[in-house]
Amino acid sequence: MARGLGAFLNNLHLDAALTRLVIVFFIAGGVANNMDALRAIGSSIPNLSVSATPTQSKDAEGATQALTPAMKAALDYVVQRYRVSAEALLPVFEAAQSIGPKRQLDPLLLIAVISVESRFNPFSQSPMGAQGLMQIIPRYHQDKVPNAGAERPFLDPVTNVKIGAQILQESIRRRGGLMAGLQYYGGALDDDEQAYANKVLAEKLRLEQAPRRRDGATG
Repeated sequence: MARGLGAFLNNLHLDAALTRLVIVFFIAGGVANNMDALRAIGSSIPNLSVSATPTQSKDAEGATQALTPAMKAALDYVVQRYRVSAEALLPVFEAAQSIGPKRQLDPLLLIAVISVESRFNPFSQSPMGAQGLMQIIPRYHQDKVPNAGAERPFLDPVTNVKIGAQILQESIRRRGGLMAGLQYYGGALDDDEQAYANKVLAEKLRLEQAPRRRDGATG
């Protein structure tokens, strides 16, 4: 099935890295399980090109960085909970680990937002037009796209995480705190019960507890 799907995606002129990502999500159940959904993706992403994602992130000097134990445990937890391939998720976790400290954000907070917003589907799109892992509305954030010439950058997982982290950092600064910033990010400022922020933080707590759950299961 993967061979036939790869041929179909090649006809859409997708970049090789994104082709592999789509195949992994298709097989793992992370993308819609029918060809009509993929044809819809193809029709909305003409000649999409994204940079290949490495299996490990690199710092400014090009040195390889492995996931921290906490991030690795969180990755294992997400793979099991959402039934998504670790190969597909690894670049997302690497991006969060690299970008989070630069934006004064806990990487696990970024992963929690992704979980709530898209359940790790990089092609997710809301009725309001929000796209990708962190559900960014392109018309409001074109100025944050690192490569102005890129097509459909908000559907590139790593680019989406970079932009989403910037938006979240700005939201927290603008609103003066984490809870209010999360509510602003989620478009829920009028919710006095702060349901969106509480949902994100509850997911973050589950991710933080992943190492203990794993050690308990293997101990």
